[in-house]
Amino acid sequence: MSNSIERIPSDLPFPFSRAVRVGGFLMLSGQIPMTAEGEVVKGSIEEQTEAVMTRIGESLEHCGASFAQVVKATVWLSDMKHFAGFNEVYKRYFEAGLPVRSTVTAGLALGVDVEVEVQAWVGEA
Repeated sequence: MSNSIERIPSDLPFPFSRAVRVGGFLMLSGQIPMTAEGEVVKGSIEEQTEAVMTRIGESLEHCGASFAQVVKATVWLSDMKHFAGFNEVYKRYFEAGLPVRSTVTAGLALGVDVEVEVQAWVGEA
């Protein structure tokens, strides 16, 4: 087992890594709804969730992983009234099976309604 920590930098001008790989785990920073160009996506919870999941998919792919390898997700919603709409979009991304998950409400950066953070098993380095 490798003891190294690999930090994959973010393209955004914020103080965090896009992802960190430790041993067989890949941990992604929380993702809010943004375009590939870094513009905040406003709109329905479905539109925001789609943007979040698209960005997560891009980060997973960039790191050589996929949604099939995600084992844990943490979800923050601005209000639990968004729970059903969020779930409708979210579940489409996990054809291989759903990861374990926690969902809570919180005040979110830039006034968005959803943030998702995932951890994936990518195997021993």
